[in-house]
Amino acid sequence: MDIFLQYMNNLFKLGLLIVSIGLTACDREEKTQNNLQLQKFALAADSSVKDDGLITTPSPYDVSETSDRLESIIKDKGLTIFNHIDHSVNAANAELELNPTQVIIFGNPQVGTPLMKCSPTTAIDLPQKILIYQDSNNQTQVVYNDPQYLQQRHNITDCDSVLKKVSGTLKNIVETAI
Repeated sequence: MDIFLQYMNNLFKLGLLIVSIGLTACDREEKTQNNLQLQKFALAADSSVKDDGLITTPSPYDVSETSDRLESIIKDKGLTIFNHIDHSVNAANAELELNPTQVIIFGNPQVGTPLMKCSPTTAIDLPQKILIYQDSNNQTQVVYNDPQYLQQRHNITDCDSVLKKVSGTLKNIVETAI
């Protein structure tokens, strides 16, 4: 999959190069603006290939223990757990197989509300979620949205202190758990 994403990224960059060559026919101001937009698209492509806005950390514990540890820390920090979904149990109930996969949905309205006030579309990504799953190498992975990615995705402005707090809290929760 990684090779495929690199291949697609290279194709995208080649396409950008071809488009930028075609821009030479544009007048100078329009060309400058288009080149800036192309650079932004190229940066976004690099980001999506690397991590697609996700922060992934391996855990030395199995999915169940990692999940329990995360949930305990989240509660200890006074955050609300809204739901805990065990996708592998749901798959088994549908007579399907899935490696251990769980999602903890949690948050704090005191922090999430200001983000939604800065950009209402942020609500689609809130409350926060942490995914815990067993990969194809039987390694447990802990994954969550990078708040900086959310800032870009939702064009969040004037909420730097809140985003910094969210970043620090998520990082601390995961590091403490593993």
